[in-house]
Amino acid sequence: MLLSLEDATVRFGGRAVLDEVGLGVAEHEIVCVLGPSGSGKSTLLRAVAGLQPLDGGRVSLDGRDQAGVPAHKRGVGLMFQDHQLFPQRDVGQNVAFGLRMHGVTKSQQDDRVRELLELVGLPGAGRRAVASLSGGEQQRVALARALAPRPRLLMLDEPLGQLDRSLRERLVVELRELFGRLGTTVLAVTHDQGEAFALADRVVVMRDGRIAQSGTPLEVWERPVDEFVARFLGFENVVEAVVGGEAADTPWGKVPVPAGASQGERRVLVRPAGVRLVAADEGLRCAVAARTFKGTHVAVRLRPEDGGPALEAACGLRGAPGVGDVVGVQFDVAEVVVLD
Repeated sequence: MLLSLEDATVRFGGRAVLDEVGLGVAEHEIVCVLGPSGSGKSTLLRAVAGLQPLDGGRVSLDGRDQAGVPAHKRGVGLMFQDHQLFPQRDVGQNVAFGLRMHGVTKSQQDDRVRELLELVGLPGAGRRAVASLSGGEQQRVALARALAPRPRLLMLDEPLGQLDRSLRERLVVELRELFGRLGTTVLAVTHDQGEAFALADRVVVMRDGRIAQSGTPLEVWERPVDEFVARFLGFENVVEAVVGGEAADTPWGKVPVPAGASQGERRVLVRPAGVRLVAADEGLRCAVAARTFKGTHVAVRLRPEDGGPALEAACGLRGAPGVGDVVGVQFDVAEVVVLD
């Protein structure tokens, strides 16, 4: 592992904001740490960077314990949400900053700045003033500056957080392609699940200073380990249930569960795609309480007539029922998850 955290602990006022965290990042891997505000993800990044001392455990890079190694000697690159560019310096001077600190010659600086600006889609922008740049252009300059000294680990703290959604969606694709081309090892933190899932080889979900789940984006999305992760990912259809065999007794009636599911008292998740709408006289009778256009589908909120918990269904753009309609609901076992 290029990066290894072992029982990494940070306390503020006696409270553990990073609580015995163990995490490894392999060379050339892109890992995104995802979690709500206060989950410890930014503290984790600062601890790896050397900006926050540990109260316990250790951080290792290339197998070397980083205790006592200052931030500027760890060989890591940092890119923050607000970019932190130097307004009094032009684009080229900003990108070259780390190179100057490492004693690189002026001609080598110029070559590297030119190479990086082309790489991030800003060819010939070296003489431009920082104030003349758009938010997306500033993000690209900050990325070029972080990459300039060829860090062995690049760390991103909410890198696209200040950009509008359409620009974020475009840039995250570009970042994924760029890091793949360069073979960059990346540790990023974000609260935006779409950003993390689009960028990462592996997603790490944090809660209260601990790792709640780690896996590929597909693994985490398809099999959240518990109710916290499921709800953080935006899934609302989670209820208490008693699982017996290949069915669960729930407030919505019998719900099929995958073969081999954990038995007994559990929580069950039904993803919206697994809530199938049928004729009102089939399945669970529900009234349509609301519908929301989502671009790729319509989210339909359903209220069971027997008073059970509300359900969310994902319907096609055409044929989604209207508010006030009464429908029947059946459940697709492929979209049901028994949570631990």
